[in-house]
Amino acid sequence: MATTTNLNIRTDKDIKEAAEHIFNELGISMTTAINMFLRQTIRTNGIPFELKLNTPNEITLAAVEEGRRIARDPNVKGYTNMADLRAALEE
Repeated sequence: MATTTNLNIRTDKDIKEAAEHIFNELGISMTTAINMFLRQTIRTNGIPFELKLNTPNEITLAAVEEGRRIARDPNVKGYTNMADLRAALEE
């Protein structure tokens, strides 16, 4: 049988309580959940979920690029007030 050891971590009380609630609903303990995380870390040879900065998805990136294209296009009509924009939308 494997020898066990203690692992001491610090986290916010609210985070711990929220996680415990979820783990209880799943029928597992905090210890089991942490062990699952550690085993998956070993199995995947890294963090077992994707880590990334808050980057926009493909749809948002396409919309941003379209906005930039429109802003650069001198043939696209622009509006300086809402009344003119509304009038154009009603045409």
